[in-house]
Amino acid sequence: MNLQDLPQDIGRSAADRRDERADERSDGLTGVSVEEPAQELCDVLVIGGGPAGATAAALLAQQGRSVVLLEKAHHPRFHIGESLLPANVELFDKLGVRDQVERIGLQKFGIEFVSPEHEHRAYVEFADAWNKSMPYSWQVRRSDLDEILFRNAAARGARTLEGCRVRDVDFDADGATVQADLTDAQGRKTQRTWRTQFVVDASGRDTVLARKFGIKDNNPEHNSSALFGHFTGAERLEGRREGNISICWFPHGWFWFIPLADGTTSVGAVCWPYYLKSRDKPLKEFFHDTIAMAPELARRLRHATLVDDTVHATGNFSYDARHCTGERYLLLGDAFAFIDPMFSSGVYLAMHSAFDGAEVVATHLDGSAVQAARARKRFEKTMRKGPREYSWFIYRVTNPTIREMFMYPANPLRVKEALMSLLAGDIYGKTPYALSLKAFKGIYYMISLANLRRTFNGWKRKRVAVRNLGLLNGETIQQVK
Repeated sequence: MNLQDLPQDIGRSAADRRDERADERSDGLTGVSVEEPAQELCDVLVIGGGPAGATAAALLAQQGRSVVLLEKAHHPRFHIGESLLPANVELFDKLGVRDQVERIGLQKFGIEFVSPEHEHRAYVEFADAWNKSMPYSWQVRRSDLDEILFRNAAARGARTLEGCRVRDVDFDADGATVQADLTDAQGRKTQRTWRTQFVVDASGRDTVLARKFGIKDNNPEHNSSALFGHFTGAERLEGRREGNISICWFPHGWFWFIPLADGTTSVGAVCWPYYLKSRDKPLKEFFHDTIAMAPELARRLRHATLVDDTVHATGNFSYDARHCTGERYLLLGDAFAFIDPMFSSGVYLAMHSAFDGAEVVATHLDGSAVQAARARKRFEKTMRKGPREYSWFIYRVTNPTIREMFMYPANPLRVKEALMSLLAGDIYGKTPYALSLKAFKGIYYMISLANLRRTFNGWKRKRVAVRNLGLLNGETIQQVK
């Protein structure tokens, strides 16, 4: 049987479906009725209620599609990745949530670079980018941001379920069958099954479909781990720079320092596995010892208190999938690839992939097989562009040459403007900074050749540092008190 032949609510208007479902919601869970059919139907099923999934669900539901959005946790839920890029602002505008994001955010005008090998600190601003129209973004609590986007998807007609973990996805010639376990606020579990024409995987680091298909590869070029926590009482920059993210190098990696609007500050260390392998004490104590290796950061935290006395750890950071599309599915955001968080690109790449992905889904549902295949091919190319653009810098971020260039930012051949355009997220538009960015890389290679011994030592050290020592499970976040 073809899904198009089924008479249920597929193809009916979003408003009609929303009105009918409003009468069914009697058990306290968004979009869950007391008496549901054994197998439910939808045009599109989205796995994961983070920025990618919520954005895709909102856009598709707004088109009048029957969309189901499943989130394994209950909002608000903890997540890292609190720093947004200026390119996010346009996407929030398109979704109609900019005012809500602005209310929860702290304005971020630029970046501070701090190196223990330099007496000065370097500051760059997004207003110095090639495109002057994106001068700021925000620092946000991800729990707040993700809930805003999730509720927006529901408001635009998507059927949203929380506490719903996908167990299996089976594809066939007509669509897919998705099975999930739904847990309500009282801990009661029920099994749910959907038949859908298309599956959007926005499951983040769970990588549901990449795991199912065996196409997920850890990145051998950037094997890193992270320790992080939230502090109250941290000393911040003053005035306009208060909301800036600070990047602080230390001997085994780098720290982020992200001030939030509620007075807390997110602090995390991204480091090589060999360093975590050396840990011989409780994680919290080890984290404080690591902070001490970055003197300026330690000074800012000298009177700070760790929130809930909790440190989080995650390992084997970077990965990607060998492809992100199929005839009846897409992989969005972190479900496709995750790179080092140094340049805060995660939320932007996730949301941008959702905008492009929604067009691919629409083409599949409304267009011909040839049109759908072409749309998927374009999407594959676009999805690889973002990680590729940022990865060149990420692979070299601990290299002394890059550190020198960041600590002494200059603008010959407009290279600083090009760099700031990249850091602002202006990578998919028409801003003509490509030649200047190539010039930046050319300058890097010339400086590296002029300091060949230093360059070789840095390369050799990284080759040893990125070895996977099996210290942490790459898919598990541990909370240690």
